[in-house]
Amino acid sequence: MTRFAGLLASAFLLLLPLSSARAAAPEAATALFEAKTVAERNRALTTLESAAKGDPASAYAAGAGEFFTALEILAGGLHRHGFESPQSFMLPLMRLPIPDNPNPEPLTYEQFRAILVAFRDRLEESAVTLGSVPAGADIGMVIDLTHLGIDLNEDSSITPDESIAAVMASLSRGGISSDAAAPSLAFRFDRADGFWLQGYAEFLMAQADFWLAHDFRTMFDGSFHMLFPRAKLPLQDVLVPPAGDMGSSIFSSEWRIADFISMVHLVNWPVVEPERRQAARRHLLEMIRLSRQDWKAIRAETDNDREWLPGPQQKGENPLTGLEVGEEQVEAWLATLTMAEDLLEGRKLLPHFRITVSTGQGINMKRFFEEPKPFDLVLSITGPAIAPYLESGEIVTSGEFDQIQRQFGGGGFLTFALWFN
Repeated sequence: MTRFAGLLASAFLLLLPLSSARAAAPEAATALFEAKTVAERNRALTTLESAAKGDPASAYAAGAGEFFTALEILAGGLHRHGFESPQSFMLPLMRLPIPDNPNPEPLTYEQFRAILVAFRDRLEESAVTLGSVPAGADIGMVIDLTHLGIDLNEDSSITPDESIAAVMASLSRGGISSDAAAPSLAFRFDRADGFWLQGYAEFLMAQADFWLAHDFRTMFDGSFHMLFPRAKLPLQDVLVPPAGDMGSSIFSSEWRIADFISMVHLVNWPVVEPERRQAARRHLLEMIRLSRQDWKAIRAETDNDREWLPGPQQKGENPLTGLEVGEEQVEAWLATLTMAEDLLEGRKLLPHFRITVSTGQGINMKRFFEEPKPFDLVLSITGPAIAPYLESGEIVTSGEFDQIQRQFGGGGFLTFALWFN
């Protein structure tokens, strides 16, 4: 797998929970992560949730199951309305490779918000359940990613082309794989990986809460026909070409480029639920705390058994990313977490490419979240929209970030960051 494909796979490995092939793990965990139908999976998940309070392994598996069913809620909602993935990092919540739906249902702004709310609330259940597992619990569950899947098209089945392995392959190839004979791809997940997954739940909740904090109806009405071209959005009849002329990629035709520009221009969102924007910051801070806890647990491991995220003492590269972790990468990542925390707590300021040079001021990111004002993407980039958050103080320099990046070598900071969480 190429480095680029590995990066895309890492982006989707928000899905990676755990399964069990060991006698010590709950029998329902195996049923959960190898289920062929949604009904079978849900029965196993209910059993695990019932046992979670008294059994750390059940809580661990249940929290993971709640995590990927959150993704299933999002995928099913998108599929129902004929979503076409933009395959763009500009829309990280919408990178799931949703199968085609020839008969999509109409979509309203209120329905889209409801999908985000259901997705976000399920993630919160997952984070709470995973957080109930004692830090020192002896957990070890093995999963073959060709067996674990989610129902992407709401047909109540979990088929080989909906496995996590197939979905990751589709991200690197640009289409859903129908190859049921994919090679085995097994990892052993332990307590440290539970912190990792819980951190990703917090990361995704931060994204969802940021969207939901704002009224983005104008952007929805003016550009979402690019994402849902047959869902009866307001400008479908005016701006969406006939089906045969649409193309398959966000940049495959002029109409998609035009609508992408419209989408960026229409990111001018009034604040309607300020508490959600404040919550987004808390989720990011919790993600940082969990990442530190994850690496503390990884560094304490003495085994070297099919590690998803190996420490420097566990030699061998990850077969998906092609990367091997050294002590320098871990130290650089911990420095990155400190920098991010300093920014979110307002102890340091974020530079702006034009304002910092002229005034010596930076952006207080704590105030950006805690004192929310309308979010205008273009005016934030050019300067006017972030003026209320400017102040004097210690500003993060490009040299600090460059020093961190150098520790990640040819693999690139972004690849490691997506993998490390």
